[in-house]
Amino acid sequence: MKYPKRSQYKHAKSRYRVRNWAEYEAGLQKRGDLTVWLSDAALDAWRAPASGKPGGQRTYADLAIEAVLTIGMVFHLPLRQTEGFLRSLAQLLELDLPIPDHTTLSRRLRKLGEIQFRRIPRDGPIHLLIDSTGLRIHVGHLRKPPKNRAWRKLHLAVDARTGEIVASDLSGRRTADCARVPVLIEQIDDRLASVSADGAYDAAAVYEVAQAKGQGHAVRVLIPPGRDAQLNPRPSAAQKERNRNIRSIRELGWREWHTSSGYSKRSMVENTVFRYKTIIGRSLRSRTFDGQRVEVRLASKILNTMTLLGMPDSYRVA
Repeated sequence: MKYPKRSQYKHAKSRYRVRNWAEYEAGLQKRGDLTVWLSDAALDAWRAPASGKPGGQRTYADLAIEAVLTIGMVFHLPLRQTEGFLRSLAQLLELDLPIPDHTTLSRRLRKLGEIQFRRIPRDGPIHLLIDSTGLRIHVGHLRKPPKNRAWRKLHLAVDARTGEIVASDLSGRRTADCARVPVLIEQIDDRLASVSADGAYDAAAVYEVAQAKGQGHAVRVLIPPGRDAQLNPRPSAAQKERNRNIRSIRELGWREWHTSSGYSKRSMVENTVFRYKTIIGRSLRSRTFDGQRVEVRLASKILNTMTLLGMPDSYRVA
């Protein structure tokens, strides 16, 4: 039987090859290297300095808590197993290093605050890709998960040039995707050149906040409007982008617009969501919302570290 051509079969799966396989394979090996997660700088700043205030003093610096939690998240270890793993590692290395217990890790996680997870320097504006996904949360002491299991919504913003996560946020499951775009863009200091998102972000507020981040320059907003979308006869400066998308789709068609406009690059943020769920997991570990927000930022820092170690440079062959 002769298989249909890709032009005949809309959902035929493409085949890709990787140009930089040697470098990418070396990066995959480095992801399991403990020196990446427990560097000399982390060991030197492990103990908390004296606060100068009366009362009990902290034993572990925030960097120590972050390093231990990072190792636990990378290797999918619960807090007690993470504590045991670090203790045995300190004994093997013959290090006089105090290891925080699991209760300290759980308590200090909620107090870590804002974790800086951006590391790649930039010399130009950012082409931003935005998407969201759901993450399951702990159900307590129930023997069976409820049918309508509670979950959180993870919002990610990715730099299209580097693949790095530049902003992240966590919200309730009923929060609209477009409602968290201002929160994501506030985390970005650089100028935006373009913003790409799916149809769930087709809202006036998204266009307005994107144009405001252009710092005097026009920002290309690539959001596919609904099939029955109509042109705005009196558009604002931001709404002109939506009218432009509607006209282009009418002239070129959906498939051609996706390719010619650059909207197809949005698949990179979908790939980042896939990497998050594959490497970090589909569930949140912390039981409090504050702890879950810190957990998401720490996970974003882990993924960015792995991105710096090496990513595949692939091209389609069929």
